[in-house]
Amino acid sequence: MKISIIIPTYNERDNLKELFERIDRALEGHGYEIIIVDDDSPDGTWKLAGELGERYPVKVVRRVGEKGLSSAVIRGFHEASGEVFVVMDADLQHPPEKIPELLKAIEDGADVVIGSRYVRGGQVKNWYWYRKLISRGAILLGRIALPKIRDVKDPVSGFFALRRDVVEGTELNPVGFKILMEILIKGNYKRVVEVPFTFGLRMAGESKLGGRTVWNYIRHVLRLMNWEGELDRLIKFSIVGALGVVINEGFLWTFVRFLGWDKILANVAATELAILNNFTWNDLWTFRDVRGKPLWNRLLNFHLAALTGAVVQWGIYVGLMFLGMNYLLANLVGIGFSFIVRFLFNRHVTWG
Repeated sequence: MKISIIIPTYNERDNLKELFERIDRALEGHGYEIIIVDDDSPDGTWKLAGELGERYPVKVVRRVGEKGLSSAVIRGFHEASGEVFVVMDADLQHPPEKIPELLKAIEDGADVVIGSRYVRGGQVKNWYWYRKLISRGAILLGRIALPKIRDVKDPVSGFFALRRDVVEGTELNPVGFKILMEILIKGNYKRVVEVPFTFGLRMAGESKLGGRTVWNYIRHVLRLMNWEGELDRLIKFSIVGALGVVINEGFLWTFVRFLGWDKILANVAATELAILNNFTWNDLWTFRDVRGKPLWNRLLNFHLAALTGAVVQWGIYVGLMFLGMNYLLANLVGIGFSFIVRFLFNRHVTWG
């Protein structure tokens, strides 16, 4: 197999010589090419890459007036001639010595192979606590919002390999840095393998993580949710939930005002009626395209999700009433907090 190593760069001149030497040693005996896609680096990264092309099989694409890691990777896909693509950064945080292991997994039948920091044997070295928190939070958000990647431990890795036909003919339109997530949602593949690696220290240059990167990631997740239909599903679930709120509050008020029930017992009965109403509408409308499990199983799981949410709702309801809040308002606050719990359980278990 011919291998195309695609490396997006911006001000990475000081890393290129060592990077190319290590790639060449790691791929001894393999047919390979290095595709450098540079965003017109002021430090002349593109120029040095071209000079190193006298020693190594390098193709340089200098982009003027266009920036962005993900779009650079896509440009690299178009320029590459290999059967297998390997995507990595130029900062030496992705060890070239790990490339043969990625390729071995491809040869063994994988379509996408991810250099993963979060499977057994993988790790991150010398990150500040807030970097770890941001990384873990980003992964959790992506896996929750996009069920297709919920089993992938590191869907935001920048170090991965894939067969050419995974992305061939696929319209990729990512925002920000996380091109892998776009590929995992839109690509044509059957098997994903994660290979552990140690994410090391940047050797030279500056990290490009910032507030804008975080915001672009959130935008990217929302766009992929929309593409997958998950955003539409969340909206439908919210509409059904709003109807359930009306039913819950209405029955609660009726039981307390006209029947004289105890306010806590009345809340339990009103919640149960709202559960049955919400299941019916969600099954017929929100999740009708993923009703793979038997009706009794869906109903049981939905009940478990609703009861879990109800425990959250009831606990907040009692606590706020104890603090002197009006019982209807306390119930409304409890419903809001239980919404997230119920949606996640239902999307990943009831109709997962």
